[in-house]
Amino acid sequence: MVTSLDDLPIRDDLRGRSPYGAPQKTVPVALNVNENSHPIPEDVAHDIVARVAAAILTLNRYPDREFTALRRALAGYLGHGLDPAQIWAANGSNEVLQQVLQAYGGPGRSVLGFAPTYSMYGLLASGTGTEWITAGRDDGFELSTATAVAAVHEHDPDIVMLCAPNNPTGTPVSIETIEAVADAARGIVVVDEAYFEFADPGTPSALTLLAGRPRLLVSRTMSKAFAFAGARVGYLAGDPAAIDALRLVRLPYHLSALTQAAALGALAHATEMLAMVDEIRVQRERISDELARLGFRPYRSGSNFVLFGGVADPRGVFEQLLERGILIREIGIPGHLRVTAGTEAETTAFLEAIAVSAPNRMTP
Repeated sequence: MVTSLDDLPIRDDLRGRSPYGAPQKTVPVALNVNENSHPIPEDVAHDIVARVAAAILTLNRYPDREFTALRRALAGYLGHGLDPAQIWAANGSNEVLQQVLQAYGGPGRSVLGFAPTYSMYGLLASGTGTEWITAGRDDGFELSTATAVAAVHEHDPDIVMLCAPNNPTGTPVSIETIEAVADAARGIVVVDEAYFEFADPGTPSALTLLAGRPRLLVSRTMSKAFAFAGARVGYLAGDPAAIDALRLVRLPYHLSALTQAAALGALAHATEMLAMVDEIRVQRERISDELARLGFRPYRSGSNFVLFGGVADPRGVFEQLLERGILIREIGIPGHLRVTAGTEAETTAFLEAIAVSAPNRMTP
């Protein structure tokens, strides 16, 4: 009888590994996976439902394999003079990144990241047989140009992953660092801008660096700022030739007609959908200010979450908050926890609960 994975003939390099997974619990205040907790505006929801309903009438046919209308809409949303031929999309940015690794990574090739960073990078590398290499960051989880470029020169990877802003730390990455890495690397450089919309206004995007750099790819998602996590829509901008390579590894008709219709509906209301971003920034700064006042160490964040240190017993604080119906995230960094910036009410609930935990849980 098969009782565990060890009894199955899985690949040797997958043995002993654990799948990605954040805790999924039903609680009044879920602030653990960086979702946008603001609901989709009702009028937008009605339009999306109407578009999906129309698409249902065509489900006897395969969807547009090249998702032409969606690519056009995404190019329009991103701006920067991008053409639809420079856009790719898939079922969440994780699938986009997986396709990049399938096309440009693989056995005998390597991908470099800067730890701590998004844990899926290593898992995607493993799943595609790509060697996962990590380099360190500077103090406070920052990433200077010198540190990043030195790691590129040392490891000479086939792919570089720059998470900007970084997950799980929230740390912004300067456009100067991104440009220097793109120019120093011989292979593909992926800038993961999943949280870019939450960056301080005026922050330049890596999209400004695409011209003349055919090996630079910029990944985005609709999960965060668009409050579209359940729809699973991620996308990428790059040189048309670099996009063509992704066609070699994508599954046929990988974006369903329903997904395309829903995404087009959301993008048609982009201004309204993104109106909540400013409020999320307000709550992020409120969390940082109050955590600092309580004696914790919040780190600089350009995302919709705050990483904070100075926690003597992260598991104890996590459990204490969970008892009060508040779910945040242990991210494996000793003495640290991470919390998503939710609605004003959710933020208040978290801050009131963490204030009770603070006196007995902070490091000396």
